[in-house]
Amino acid sequence: MQQRRRRLAALVAMLTGLAALGVTATSAGATHREPRVCERWSDPDAGPPAPRGRARGIGSTALADRCLRLNDLQSIGSHNSYHRQPEEPLWSALQAFDAGLARSIEYTHSPLPEQLAGEGVRQIELDVFADPDGGYYDQRRLLPLLGLPADSGVPELEAPGFKVLHIQEVDFLSSCWTFVQCLEQVKGWSDANPRHVPVAILVELKDDPIPDPLGVGFVPPVPIGPAELDALDAEIRSVFPPDRVISPDDVRGSHATLEAAVLADGWPRLGAARGQVVFLMDNGGRYRSDYLAGRPNLEGRVLFTNASPGDADAAFVKRNDPLTDGEEIRSLVRAGYVVRTRADADTEQARTGDTTQRDAALASGAQWVSTDYPVPGRAAPLGSDYVAQLPEGAVARCNPVGTGPACRDRALAREGR
Repeated sequence: MQQRRRRLAALVAMLTGLAALGVTATSAGATHREPRVCERWSDPDAGPPAPRGRARGIGSTALADRCLRLNDLQSIGSHNSYHRQPEEPLWSALQAFDAGLARSIEYTHSPLPEQLAGEGVRQIELDVFADPDGGYYDQRRLLPLLGLPADSGVPELEAPGFKVLHIQEVDFLSSCWTFVQCLEQVKGWSDANPRHVPVAILVELKDDPIPDPLGVGFVPPVPIGPAELDALDAEIRSVFPPDRVISPDDVRGSHATLEAAVLADGWPRLGAARGQVVFLMDNGGRYRSDYLAGRPNLEGRVLFTNASPGDADAAFVKRNDPLTDGEEIRSLVRAGYVVRTRADADTEQARTGDTTQRDAALASGAQWVSTDYPVPGRAAPLGSDYVAQLPEGAVARCNPVGTGPACRDRALAREGR
């Protein structure tokens, strides 16, 4: 009897809270929200919060889940998240031959699960090279000149499928060798943390050849075209089931275009998006055109393309320079697009300690701010204490451009079961 009374009391408290929140049932599984409490969470122009800052019977995390959308958050991302600095003797050779290149790649990231679990990262970046037959990047043709074997000795590189690396032949060390392996690491962490805020996975498609000044036979990358893009989608689907991925079809719904959807109804609510991932294409140009061919609104696709406002597929926009593009980023965020920008680049900020770009990136409201230095001490070998992270190392915060005065950062970060 006492247990039944407790359940009844909990139900009454929930219904009372929903009424205060302005949520009423309209049909099985559907809800309608009146702009009462929620507008003070999600509308930057709303008035001050109610004295208690919450609806009766509903905690701040529940309010965040119901009131906020994916694009109302801001998180830190890592740049070239798989990257490991080249090892000796290749490292010294690169420094002697191309000091500028060596300077720009002098960083190493923790393995992906560690970034997600302990470094506050909620956006990762993976560079992918097509390798449909396997073994294409198994031989490092420069290494015999340094007295090392050409064979990588990495079994994963022998298997067919996309490989993850930065620059073929010269900057190839990775914490996860294949695209599928990287995704499996993310999914394993996600499975263990099913209420995490959405994790964005930025994919850069690579097929540019590099100069071969010593004539050692560098292999030209496999061109990435329509067939390879279909294979990329298939690899993603081999790891993540549909209910774990926020897809363009999910966001577009019944709207005529993807852009119309994000400008009207917006992105999924935080509560629905927890435990999910969203895939973004870094590239534009022919890669985007091929990916859109016959699917102008990304029908049936997995990745959101890097588009421009006014395009039918415009939902994600990349603007890497917040110093130049800060005001544009703020306008894009207010309109409903999601944006990725960068806090630092090419190790420069880590050497100087300059936080100007970082501060501009965070203030811009871009949903994902990418860095090579998400934790204190990472820049110390380069001579500074530079770090790019949210206050208190949080995994997410209320977007400084797109949320209202009642939004509470701590409500977003409660990712436990």
